[in-house]
Amino acid sequence: MSPDALDHALSANPVSAGAFIVTLYGDVVAPRGGEIWMGNIISACAAVGLSESRVRTAVSRLVASERIEGVKDGRRSYYRLTASAEKEFQRAARLIYRRPRAAPLQGWHLVTLPQGPGREALVSRLTRLRFGMAEPYLAILPDRGDPLPPLGAPHFRATTEDDLTEMARAAWPLDALAERMARFMEGFAPLDGVACSPEEALGLRLLLVHVYRDIALSDPALPLGMLPEDWQGPAVRALFARLYLHLTPGADAAVARDFVDRDGPLRADPTRIARRIADLSYD
Repeated sequence: MSPDALDHALSANPVSAGAFIVTLYGDVVAPRGGEIWMGNIISACAAVGLSESRVRTAVSRLVASERIEGVKDGRRSYYRLTASAEKEFQRAARLIYRRPRAAPLQGWHLVTLPQGPGREALVSRLTRLRFGMAEPYLAILPDRGDPLPPLGAPHFRATTEDDLTEMARAAWPLDALAERMARFMEGFAPLDGVACSPEEALGLRLLLVHVYRDIALSDPALPLGMLPEDWQGPAVRALFARLYLHLTPGADAAVARDFVDRDGPLRADPTRIARRIADLSYD
């Protein structure tokens, strides 16, 4: 693989150390026991130009935010997901790797937002669940039958025959999301079918998931009729699935050869890995 290919993808989609480490855990570590040696974190991040000092600082912050926890074994440090982070990663994986639901719109989830204390935290929680802010005190989300976790505020389901296109388009920053999709296509389309070593395949797959993750966790999955005519969501998803499947044999070989926890080489959960590949294969 030409170094220019990775540099081009990185220039279109720069990364931060903390977010990239979260991607590493979600894509590689979570389905392989949840724990990894610090040296593997450093080497994986080096593939996208992140320095060791930046990585160590980011790991410390992830520990402080209780997303990972560390343990020493001899002179080596290992970090594993906390129980709460593992649940978050499983939810994120469903949005990243599973084919978008084709179920028809059943209505809308509505959440009323309070004034004063607690509002900012609630808005942040709802945004992570892909809710949009339709009004200053009303959050909405398409209802396609998927269960929601406890939201911490009054929650209603509603149906209507009115055309909510304008309200829906205003509730989410769709223009900004469209720009991220365009950068994804610009950065990753040249990598379609590229030949690379296992180490390069792992670095590229992590970068691919890292950038697509931000899109998948932000996309409200509105009905196509409510979206702009040039919406690139389906094309972005198709390219992601195609590249992920192409890079996976080499990437998984690199993980199996080099990545360890306290018990030795990481052991994959075959059910989780097979389900991920099957979900992507049916796009």
